[in-house]
Amino acid sequence: MRDQKKVKGLEGTREGWLPHHLQFEVLWRLPSKTLAWARFVSKEWKNIVSDRTFIKLQLKPREPLSGFFIQGRYEWSDGDVKSVSYISVDRDFIKVEKGVLNFLPENVVILSSSNGLIFCRSSFPCSEPVLYVCNPLNREWITLQWRNLPEDSSTALIFEPFKSQIDVSTDFKVVTVCQTYIEEDEDEDEDEDEDVVQFSFKIYSSQTKVWTKSKAICVGGYNLQNKACVFVEGVIFWLTNGDRILMFDPERDLSSVFMQPIPTSDPDFTPGMCMGEAEGRLQCVLISEDGLKVWQLESWFSDRWSQKLFISLEELKKENPECMYHISEKLESHLTTDDTFPWINPLSFKVTTLLLRISTDIYASTLTPRRPNYSALILHWDPTPCSLPL
Repeated sequence: MRDQKKVKGLEGTREGWLPHHLQFEVLWRLPSKTLAWARFVSKEWKNIVSDRTFIKLQLKPREPLSGFFIQGRYEWSDGDVKSVSYISVDRDFIKVEKGVLNFLPENVVILSSSNGLIFCRSSFPCSEPVLYVCNPLNREWITLQWRNLPEDSSTALIFEPFKSQIDVSTDFKVVTVCQTYIEEDEDEDEDEDEDVVQFSFKIYSSQTKVWTKSKAICVGGYNLQNKACVFVEGVIFWLTNGDRILMFDPERDLSSVFMQPIPTSDPDFTPGMCMGEAEGRLQCVLISEDGLKVWQLESWFSDRWSQKLFISLEELKKENPECMYHISEKLESHLTTDDTFPWINPLSFKVTTLLLRISTDIYASTLTPRRPNYSALILHWDPTPCSLPL
């Protein structure tokens, strides 16, 4: 009875404990079953829980990353690797599932992923290639016409189901970047004439069901890397083979090329690198003779990066002595040779989870400032792998 009287006495001041915005932040993190009871605590809580913005936020996935799709690529062959694997990175159970896209009518190559949807194309060689947008959970898909897209083009899927403040959307866009070569004007030193790369963009909308050509054109000096692109807050990013990153904003129809966090001025300096997303910002993960660094892009307008995490080689070796054995010597050897298949290479990064290849083994690791964990061996892989977070 005393407890009941005490609670009743505090009822008039309960809503004054926290500001409205902090109550909102606390409540949306509660499970749905708990929220059903929280509605009866006060009128303030009932109004928050019933608000459409709150409901929209509640519908979002609590875990931003469920796993990675991974598929190999043969560097010296025109044929595609047909097998596709899915790596679950559940905290309690990590496993590899094969044949996850066998419900499609043919073998495919994964090109991009976005919020649970997969975008892929027919495996080469084939007579009439098509494009697929599929949902691996309900095993449904739709096809798009190829429209004479170059085989070396790179494609990004944009699917933002919770972008609208009113309702959940099923619309999506496909953005393809094509690269062509143009000759620079002759200058005083004719021996320095070389071709440069021009990037152009095509956009497919599921609403209009047509491809449109963007007015944005960007000129750079390097080809795109054969790594997956990254979509962050409406902007798409691609790595190039130089020290630049290509970006494209389809909403504003803007494109630009800007510097990576560390320019590779030394031709022998080739750190392993991949891009990712965390906290709504573009991230770059680099592994070099200095250690492992995670950089965050603060503004692509000014090439402004900030270092978010640093783990020395000694720390990596101490926490993971088996897979990081002689890491310093091996990295130094790699950095002084022109090796297309480096000993250690980051594949994909999302929030705090890094997919990393060491030799021919792939590890899923959790990056924290004090305890980098590389103990989760996933699989042995022969072809050069590429991966996409889901």
